[in-house]
Amino acid sequence: MMDKQIIELSAQLGKMLKEKGLKLVTAESCTGGGIAQAITEIPGSSAWFDRGFITYSNSAKVQMLKVKQSILDQYGAVSEEVAIQMVEGALVNSDADIAVAVTGIAGPDGGSELKPVGTVFIAWGMKDWNIYCGKYIFMGGRTTIRKSTVISALESCLKQVELTK
Repeated sequence: MMDKQIIELSAQLGKMLKEKGLKLVTAESCTGGGIAQAITEIPGSSAWFDRGFITYSNSAKVQMLKVKQSILDQYGAVSEEVAIQMVEGALVNSDADIAVAVTGIAGPDGGSELKPVGTVFIAWGMKDWNIYCGKYIFMGGRTTIRKSTVISALESCLKQVELTK
């Protein structure tokens, strides 16, 4: 069962996208499709949701979203640079107008001093528009970190759609 807050955010986002005639694409790593699941919980979401990419591995990011291997090697999968390239790749490889991408360390393992468990990058943007990216440090266990990431990603999309005419 989806969290009430997530359903409400998804419904609000869907309403705004539909009103503006826009479609959304997701590119997810650490959430494993959680954003797309939240969106498709909303009846009629096919009117405003184009598709979702679950690119959990680095090779999936390269193959499906054309993230440059050199960027992965230089900055790591959990980075602003990769999140931005995920948005760019999702927009190029879909019929959507707006994209959101997430990459992070949900734990319980995989963290480091520079990138502790809970480190997440969320990027969002539109075709022919700036791409924005935020770095987040979420606290809690794996489920809590993933839920917080989904909520923040939906909120980021809402902000983007509010800016569009």
